[in-house]
Amino acid sequence: MKRILYSGLGLLLIAVAFLLFNGLSGALLSGARLDLTEQKLYTLSPGTRQILASLDEPLTLRLFYSDQATGELPALRNQARRVEELLRTYVRAADGKLSLQVIDPQPFSEQEDEAAQAGLQAVPLNTSGDQVYFGLVASNARGDRQVIPFFALDQEAFLEYEISRLIHGLVRRELPVVGVLSGLQLNGGFDMLARQPTAPWMIMEEIRQLFRIESLDADLDEIPEHVSVLMLVHPKQLSQPTLYAIDQFVLRGGKLLAFVDPYSEADTGTGFPGEEIERASSLDPLLAAWGVRLAPDQVLADGGYGMTVGMGAGRAVRHPAWVSLPSEAVDPEDVVTAGLEAVNLASAGLLEPLAGASTRFTPLLRSSPLSMPVDAKRLGVLGNPEELLRDLRPDGQRKVLAARIEGPARSAYLEGIEGRKDGLQEAGRIDLILVADTDLLSDHLWVQVQQFFGQRVPQPFADNAGFVVNALDNLAGSPALISVRSRGRYQRPFEVVQTLQRQAETRFLEQEQRLQQRLAETERQLAELQRPADDGQLLELNAEQETAVRRFLDEKLRIRKELREVNYQLNADIEALGRTLKFLNIALVPLLLTLGALAVWFWRRRRA
Repeated sequence: MKRILYSGLGLLLIAVAFLLFNGLSGALLSGARLDLTEQKLYTLSPGTRQILASLDEPLTLRLFYSDQATGELPALRNQARRVEELLRTYVRAADGKLSLQVIDPQPFSEQEDEAAQAGLQAVPLNTSGDQVYFGLVASNARGDRQVIPFFALDQEAFLEYEISRLIHGLVRRELPVVGVLSGLQLNGGFDMLARQPTAPWMIMEEIRQLFRIESLDADLDEIPEHVSVLMLVHPKQLSQPTLYAIDQFVLRGGKLLAFVDPYSEADTGTGFPGEEIERASSLDPLLAAWGVRLAPDQVLADGGYGMTVGMGAGRAVRHPAWVSLPSEAVDPEDVVTAGLEAVNLASAGLLEPLAGASTRFTPLLRSSPLSMPVDAKRLGVLGNPEELLRDLRPDGQRKVLAARIEGPARSAYLEGIEGRKDGLQEAGRIDLILVADTDLLSDHLWVQVQQFFGQRVPQPFADNAGFVVNALDNLAGSPALISVRSRGRYQRPFEVVQTLQRQAETRFLEQEQRLQQRLAETERQLAELQRPADDGQLLELNAEQETAVRRFLDEKLRIRKELREVNYQLNADIEALGRTLKFLNIALVPLLLTLGALAVWFWRRRRA
């Protein structure tokens, strides 16, 4: 009786201890987190923590998520849970400077009106017709506001970057200034042949919506301090003081987006007849100091990504020097190029990292393996693009057309220049993006401009403007924001299963196609024998035809059986893997634990 009493008391004490432990841990360790994911998906990067540490006023985050309307959308609900968990991580790391509100905007409610007024995007559901909100609004005490209209499912790798960018936008008081130093008439000019002014390039209209543009003189000797990003386009024959000014601007932390070109088709010179135009531009000796090289007098010819151009009289040919880069040609892990579907370039140059460079060279745009460099002078006398195609001898290497350069660097003018000897000689980090083409800025490569009641309405057909605006937006952020990159994906595919599927498809696809062809031929012959007469009545079959019909029917059944076997074999390896995993989880692991426990019990009994 006492043993039963003690056993009951012991179980009661264990239960009380368990409840006390859970209560105390919930109260004392509520903020403790342990991130065991491979890519530390729930751990904020140092750049984000630096942005949060710079907050000098409280900010309010309001996550609008239609929780009730998405009950049957598990993918969206999982994404919403990840976003909310990440936002709460931001709140904990901000030391009281961030507050989070999660709002479910019901239809016809004040919250729905607030979400729409803030600029959030409502996505209609095909199933019920309801509208789903899934966006973020950040605001400060002054009423300034930044918005993420909708958290797209395919952009989950950039969740941290987008949220950090949102917060950094509120910390930044004014629009960043983009200083434009250009050898092309980006802001419009005068066409001497047509004797009429030319309109500004549409790319400038796109940039002006998000930045404050300041045009810089080509003979300047210093970049103004208030310039956040220097946009350098087709820098031809710059003076040494101007090159030195760019060098010092980059070394002191200024961001640079540079477009250089060995053959700029957009460069029409002054427009005077008979003028010999120098179409090449470069940034020597600055490129050497930054650890990168532009192949001189060479342009890209690409047989894989070459664009189709018209030759008149309804004839079209592929132009290997005019390329349209698809999504697989851009870096999907960089925030500048992720999500771009097509970037068009013309007579682009080739970038190469220098051996022993202290900077890191990250390709952003690359050619296909079916490419090679050609002499830029050929384009000046090229009558038919097919001439380039006939001479194309690809070397199998993907050429770099645009790259991000970052890391420690030294000045190209270690001893300064005449009259300026006290400049910076090195920097612990520089940040710039280099593009080996200027023609991608031209309207004809990415946009059609329509006139609508006197207004120029752009209709883009390529992502050139998106690439440029993304680059400026990324560079205009603080170094902390630039350092926040993609963090991998929360959804982890079953890579072993996918590999088995691909191997099985490779083994059985040819066999399946052969069987499908045999089945189609058998069914055709069977239908030929069983076709009705002209009056719609079935024809009477003789003994030989009846035998043929039975043979074809048996053949049809046999082929269908073989097809079922092939389809079964497609998944046989995957099912075998599943059975192995089930055995490991259900039987083997418990068995090993049991054997281990018995071994410990036996060892302790032997010692006793």
